[in-house]
Amino acid sequence: MFPKQSEEVLKDKRRLIWACRRGMLELDVLFEPFVKEAYDELSEEQKAVFRRLVTCDDPDLFAWFMGHKECPDEELKGMVDFMLSRVKV
Repeated sequence: MFPKQSEEVLKDKRRLIWACRRGMLELDVLFEPFVKEAYDELSEEQKAVFRRLVTCDDPDLFAWFMGHKECPDEELKGMVDFMLSRVKV
């Protein structure tokens, strides 16, 4: 059984899940499952980086996740790489 989460955490997580709804299916299939399955395991610093990643523009995110461009921000690049390493093929 999973530990019960506080209402405040759940509210924040619901907002985050909503923010992860992108205009591109390719990004939706990466972001939404990551928040539901892995976000709680992140450190507070990693959560802050992830929240910053969510604010990036879809074309940039798509290019970074698909390997068309390298993310210029090292922290964001690390989160992109981490998320890609968790993708189940």
